[in-house]
Formats: sequence, structure tokens, C-alpha cells
Amino acid sequence: MSAVVRDYSLSGPQGRAAVEAGLASAVWYSSPVARKQMKELMKRKDGPAIRDTLIWFASLAVFGGLGIALWGSWWAVPFFAVYGVLYCSASDSRWHECGHGTAFKTRWMNDVIYQMASFMVLREPTCWRWSHARHHTDTIIVGRDPEIGVPRPPKMLSLLSNFLAINSGLNELREVAIHTFGYLTPEERGYIPEMEQPKVFRTARIWAVIILGVIALSFVLHSWMPLVLVGLPSFYGAWLYLVFGLTQHAGLAEDVLDHRLNCRTVYMNPIFRFIYWNMNYHVEHHMFPMVPYHALPRLHAAIKGDTPPPYHGLLETYREIIPAVLRQRHDPEYHVVRVLPANARSAEELTAQPIAA
Repeated sequence: MSAVVRDYSLSGPQGRAAVEAGLASAVWYSSPVARKQMKELMKRKDGPAIRDTLIWFASLAVFGGLGIALWGSWWAVPFFAVYGVLYCSASDSRWHECGHGTAFKTRWMNDVIYQMASFMVLREPTCWRWSHARHHTDTIIVGRDPEIGVPRPPKMLSLLSNFLAINSGLNELREVAIHTFGYLTPEERGYIPEMEQPKVFRTARIWAVIILGVIALSFVLHSWMPLVLVGLPSFYGAWLYLVFGLTQHAGLAEDVLDHRLNCRTVYMNPIFRFIYWNMNYHVEHHMFPMVPYHALPRLHAAIKGDTPPPYHGLLETYREIIPAVLRQRHDPEYHVVRVLPANARSAEELTAQPIAA
């Protein structure tokens, strides 16, 4: 008998079933951390994020400048390739951390980088702020979480196209156009408060002016260069943030109330951690989302005895993800089972029963 295909929309029966089962806005498991230690870990600072942001801006200037200087030759390609990753994939983590308001201690610094990174990664800031709040409240709860990246069964063509943000980026531009004319989708109305909705329309109109302005400049200059610097990097520079992003939840359990079972922590090299702003410590981030990115390695050290073993690099991680996702094409009920430490509460105690559609 074929498995039931679940409804991942926020307005379908699966979402109502999640509410009835007590999985919506539920209490999640947290690893024990001493109150004094947690207070220290949650301390916000401007210094680390200012340092990292200046390095980020300088890197964008250097690689973008070298690409411009070598424009017209194939030597420009590797510099624009790196520029694109810094423009889009690094913006993904800056968007994320500044959206939480934890990257900087100073609020306006978070807000400025959040708005900038939102544009660079093509995520409308108000829509995605509320979408991401729901993602943290109902992480990988089917029918409640709007950010489930790999539904079951996975749509492989759509997934692969997002390595160049073809599906996700074009959908976002379509929504910008819709918002420019003052409309929201029914799902957006379900999680964006009414008082926040005018911000969506205002920002979409500002984005539309910028995007059309860059296109017009390219026509005036008879050159692709303006678009290669602003706009197209949101597509050709997206591949690395998807490589990172799939490690977070792909192939893991749905409808559980323990982030140790539906998130991964992956050890990465310093360059990747700079680009990703330590979001590779993803179990830790979901369990304690108010801990700033620069403190996540210390949080990991504090709770690793209560969590499944971390993955040692992307290769090890994808050796698990790829077979799991391929198997889910034919067996949507399959998922990777994370093994908890022997002294932790059992997975059975912490796992909610699957919900029937």
C-alpha cells in the first residue's frame, strides 16, 4: 500500500491535525545548562559582528573590484564566482542572525544588516522574519512550519534547481511583484500580523525600484556588469547556502518536539564557519535561539554530552542526506533516526506520534 502524501501547506488538514495533536506552539526539550552559564552565553556583543562585517564588506570589495578590473576576460569569472558566494551565501547567515537580533548588541546595526542581507539573498524582510519565527516555534511540524526545505516525497527537480536559486529566487521575485500591488497570499496572512503588512508592501516597492533601476542601468551602459554585481549574484552565488542549509534538517524526523532529532550539528572549517556564521551548530541554535552566533561553539561544548554526535564535515553529512532523500522519493515515511546518548531520555519519550492527514 502506498504511503499517504502529507499536505505541507499552512492552510491544509495537516496543520489543523498538528494543533489538535498538541504539536503547535508546544514545549520543546532543552538540554540542561546552568543558569549562570546560559546568562553568559546569551550576552550580546557588537565587537565580533562588527569585525566579521568589516571583513565581509572588504572581501566583497576586493573580489568585486578584481572582477570589474578583469571584465571582458575569463580571468574575471573566478573572482565573480567568489563575489557571488560572499554576496548571496554569506548574506543568508547574516540575514538569519540579524533577523534574530542577536548578531549585534546594538539594535540598529542588526536592522541595517538584516535589511541589506534580505535584499542580497532575496528574502523579503518582514515576510521572512515572521516565517522564521514560525519555523522556530514549530520546527519541521508538517502544516505549521513554512520553511521545510525538503518535503516528502522530495521534488528533486525543484530541489536541484535551487542550487542556482532558480525556483526559490523566481518565486521570491514573483511575490515581490504581488506585494508591490498590495496583495498577500492566504498563507502569509496566517502568520504576518495585520499591523506588519504595510511594511511588506512598502519594502516590495523599494525593491522593485532598485531592481528595475539596475536593469535600466545595464541597458544604458550596454553591459551586464551592473546586474552581475547586483541582482544576478542572488542566483549564481546561492549554491553554497543550499549546501549548508540542507545539512540542517534534510532527511530527519518530522513532528517531533526534540531538536536533537530534527536538526544536525556539523563541524566545519573556519572559512565555512565565517560564511555560515556558525549556523553549523544547528541543534544548539534551535534549542537556544537567543544565543549569539559567536557563542555557539561554547554552547556546543556545554551540551554535547546530551546530544547526538556531531557530523565531521560536509562529506560525512551528505553520505547520510543523499541516500535518505533518494529513499524518501519512494518511501515518504522514512527518516534518519538520530541516536541519543545513553544517559539521555529515550527518543521514544520525546517523539510525537506521526499525524494522519
